[in-house]
Amino acid sequence: MNDKRTEIFEIIRDTSTLPTLPGIVTRLQALSENRKSTIQEMAQLVSSDQILSARVLRLVNSPSYGFYRVSTISNALILLGVNVIKSLALSSSIFEIMEKTIVGLWEHSLGAGVAANIIARRLKLPEVEEISTAALLHDIGKVIIKEKCPEDYARVAMLMERKGLAMLDAERELLGTDHAEVGEWLVRSWYLPDKLSEPVACHHDVARSSTHQVKTAVVHLADVLVKASGFGFSGDEYVPQIQPEAWQRLGMTEGDLVAIVEELEDRLIETKNFSLEIQAVDEI
Repeated sequence: MNDKRTEIFEIIRDTSTLPTLPGIVTRLQALSENRKSTIQEMAQLVSSDQILSARVLRLVNSPSYGFYRVSTISNALILLGVNVIKSLALSSSIFEIMEKTIVGLWEHSLGAGVAANIIARRLKLPEVEEISTAALLHDIGKVIIKEKCPEDYARVAMLMERKGLAMLDAERELLGTDHAEVGEWLVRSWYLPDKLSEPVACHHDVARSSTHQVKTAVVHLADVLVKASGFGFSGDEYVPQIQPEAWQRLGMTEGDLVAIVEELEDRLIETKNFSLEIQAVDEI
């Protein structure tokens, strides 16, 4: 194993130094999967987290949803749905991890999550929320490289500029690994399921995906579309082509792509507002 790759892998193995998901995210996930759980139990859990509660109430009262003066978490859960609250809890957690690094990367990830949601619904795929979450997480490896290996991250940036490389290629040349592999290591260290870790690992190489091929293809396409839109900043301005394997695995037509892009343009405006709302809550 390349020395630098080994060093990064050892950092990932030392989970005590890694960012962690708040316990509320895992407990909310467990409650939502238990058929005996009630809205009141979930509302009580969300209410125990002041920041998350503020975000939920701010979201449900935002003009985007059009509800009128919702003042309780239980009503917000009923109106928004459990999956939206789960996604908000996870995206808020990812934001807290990413905001120390770069807001532009978080916005890119958030945009990819929105794009994945649109693609999955357009193609009538199952597990839309999980696909959106995988897209939200797809670049999390960049955070680890920047946070844990800042000198290497700076050298990657210099190499990109000097040779005109995409970030992925510069990482591989300098580190012997890339953010997709590092992200997979991190997601697995959080004990998140394969249907999330595989799209993270393979979003730059859809053909390498073996079990969750469709989810991986969606995350790849979402990444490409959000980069092409210029929303957020993923670390470079290179926009890769949609891989043939993604077209094949999604069974998508040119008409589907046109419709997806049109809806995405509108949704990214809402997403920017959502991003600003979450950042505003953080400043309270």
